[in-house]
Amino acid sequence: MSVQKEIDALLKSRRKKSIYLDHAATTPVDKRVFKAMEPYFAEQFANPGGFYDIGLSAKKALTGAREKVAKYLGCEANEIIFTGGGTESDNLAIFGVARAIGKGHIITSAIEHPAVLEPISRLEKEGFSVTRLPVDKYGMVSVKDLEGALREDTILVSIMMANNEIGTIQPIKEIGKAIKKHGGRVLFHTDACQAAGACEIDTGKLGVDLMTLNGSKIYGPKGVGVLYKASGVRILPQILGGHQEFDRRAGTENVPCIIGFAKALEIAQKERVKEGARLCILRDRMIAGIEKSVKKVRLNGHPTKRLPNNVNMTFLDIEGESFVLFLNELGIYASTGSACSSERLDPSHVITALGVSYEWAHGSIRFTLGRSTTKEDIDYTVKMIPRIVSILREISPLNLNL
Repeated sequence: MSVQKEIDALLKSRRKKSIYLDHAATTPVDKRVFKAMEPYFAEQFANPGGFYDIGLSAKKALTGAREKVAKYLGCEANEIIFTGGGTESDNLAIFGVARAIGKGHIITSAIEHPAVLEPISRLEKEGFSVTRLPVDKYGMVSVKDLEGALREDTILVSIMMANNEIGTIQPIKEIGKAIKKHGGRVLFHTDACQAAGACEIDTGKLGVDLMTLNGSKIYGPKGVGVLYKASGVRILPQILGGHQEFDRRAGTENVPCIIGFAKALEIAQKERVKEGARLCILRDRMIAGIEKSVKKVRLNGHPTKRLPNNVNMTFLDIEGESFVLFLNELGIYASTGSACSSERLDPSHVITALGVSYEWAHGSIRFTLGRSTTKEDIDYTVKMIPRIVSILREISPLNLNL
């Protein structure tokens, strides 16, 4: 059969129902979340800074949301800062600490999200010293390496809790203990945007001083995030104006989205164990199905210490963007990596940090499952993948070895 006939036959296999497998990029708003938000758009719409009934009502709702978030983070309500998203929260944590201290050494990892790596690179150009820790073949940071990198002038360590591309979960609690052994002078920030729906996020138990969360990763609205900042940690605001958010983030609070974030976090944390177990079964079914039906394929990330919904696979001798386009034609929505870098054709910095070549990295696909994902979705996707790979390998000039 010619390649064109194979393609035609493949496309006839499309089901009516589409399959969304890119929950790491963003999640749909949960209906329960939307219901909680709805009154604050057009009914209880007032600015929470207003000293009249409907303003005070909005402020009460804002306070309640802050207390609810603090409950799940194991902290005080005044340690919660609402922001415009995960990126802003990361920037506020990193620039806020650096600007408050003025100089020093920062430690991060090679596989952080650009929202962490880019601010740190900017600070490096301004004279701060930076250590970027390598990771092992599974994307894991070594606690021993981190301890060895700590210096007298180290001011901040920023290590993400769970990687957005390969799903590897870092030993945050152990890292926190190692940092505190250094004398308590070094602040510890973790980006927990991908982890909030799957991991325990009690800040006291984890030993973190700053934590970033994002509404759009936990079935909440886009455009809202949180920065947990422990009492006593000094940061300088990056958005100046009014005195909102304890003088840490100026601007009228986005009350509907903040209400939505709090509700989304509540649902995510209450359901994370049960839903995580369900997703692990589907995730492992997908991995096993792909490995059984496709040759020259590799799982990226840690085999067990990974997010319940993450399947990141490298398919040798293919180009990832073409794979994603074929999947799209079948109504299966996945990605080649971080949605924040999807318009770039460079290979993923996360995949190359695992020690593989650019050619390997270009064949990496990320499938991230969610609440709507079913066994039937997984089985259909696994059935289609070998056919796509076969077509792409027929026209590929590559012939790589595992």
